[in-house]
Amino acid sequence: MKKFLTLALILTLFLVSSFSIGTSPSYAYSQSDLDRLLATRKCPECDLSGADLEGADLSEANLKGAILSDAILSDAILSDADLSFADLSFADLKNTKLSDANLKGANLKGAFLSEANLKGAILSDADLSYAVLSFADLKNTKLSNANLSYAVLSFADLKNTKLSDANLKGANLSYADLRDANLSGADLTNNRLSGANLRNASLKGADLRDADLSGANLSDADLEGANLRNVNLTNTIR
Repeated sequence: MKKFLTLALILTLFLVSSFSIGTSPSYAYSQSDLDRLLATRKCPECDLSGADLEGADLSEANLKGAILSDAILSDAILSDADLSFADLSFADLKNTKLSDANLKGANLKGAFLSEANLKGAILSDADLSYAVLSFADLKNTKLSNANLSYAVLSFADLKNTKLSDANLKGANLSYADLRDANLSGADLTNNRLSGANLRNASLKGADLRDADLSGANLSDADLEGANLRNVNLTNTIR
């Protein structure tokens, strides 16, 4: 009986240990990949998940297809970097410089990009769903066909940004600056655009059903063919 209990205890401890190891968070980035990146700024398709690159100068780096999920990149410099098709899901990119970076097709789901500089960046076909981009600089950014559903873009600067055919369902764009932006064909259903500046923006053919445009500036905006069913237009400027 004693032997049986001992074996049962050992088995239980083994199972608990295995479960703990299997469920504990682990960032399996490759140290050799990290060293290579910092030395050469070239590490396409590298595994850098969870790596701490806060404040690193990675301007013009080649990180095409790299895995940077959960990475810490706050205050880093990634201007002109190639991050096309990279995985940056849930990465910390607060105040990161990404001006003119190539992020085409990148996965930025749930990423934190508050106050980031994305001026002139290419983000077409990128996944930015649930990302936080409040106060970010997105002037002249290419976001055509991007997925921005449920993203937070409040107070973001989106002047002259290309958002044609983008998915912005449920996104928060309150007080965002969208002057001269191209939102033609975009999905803006259930979108929060209260206080947003849409002066001279193109909303041609956009779907704005159930959107909140209260207090928004729509002067000279092109709303031809837009779906405005159940839109809140209280105190809008037209």
